[in-house]
Amino acid sequence: MARRMTTATRKPRADSARNRERLLLSAAEVFRTGGGAASLEAVARHAGVGIGTLYRHFPTREALFEAVYRREVEQLAQLAEDLSGGDDPVGALRRWLHANIALVATKKGMLAALALAVDGSSDLYAYSRVRLTGAIARLLEPAVKAGALRGDVEAEDILHTLVGMCLLRKEPGWEDTVIRLVDIFLDGLRLRPGGAA
Repeated sequence: MARRMTTATRKPRADSARNRERLLLSAAEVFRTGGGAASLEAVARHAGVGIGTLYRHFPTREALFEAVYRREVEQLAQLAEDLSGGDDPVGALRRWLHANIALVATKKGMLAALALAVDGSSDLYAYSRVRLTGAIARLLEPAVKAGALRGDVEAEDILHTLVGMCLLRKEPGWEDTVIRLVDIFLDGLRLRPGGAA
């Protein structure tokens, strides 16, 4: 009689999950302050683990960049959920867009590496597009339903506009400029009394 083999996926041990989370937090901080070229040894040191532990979780620098980025996309999706359902749907959308700008501002040296990972054909691009468009839709729909924003704008339009605005990041004072542009953009989407845009 043959033994039955099971291929159940084991949950990671608690210390392994903690180490992974510490590595992600440390990587975000180290890359924010030292840029994308910061050493992986610095990330491991900041997390209080050995370099072997880092490589067990993230075999390449790109894998670490991608994991940090995915975590931040999930945080933005969670923020949209937290902001939704309030009395000011346009304000909630504005706060979410401002949070995106602040996130881009902290990426500095990671942006070039992320640009390679998030090209239009990658799984990471598809994942982030779906998650971010969904987050925007969660905030946009109540604003449209309340008659505060025009109904002919789609979540993907807002995402493309935000991404385009963030291309200014190499300009001095870009963050303030993009926040101002987001505010102008949202004000342009408002419905005026009588239903006119």
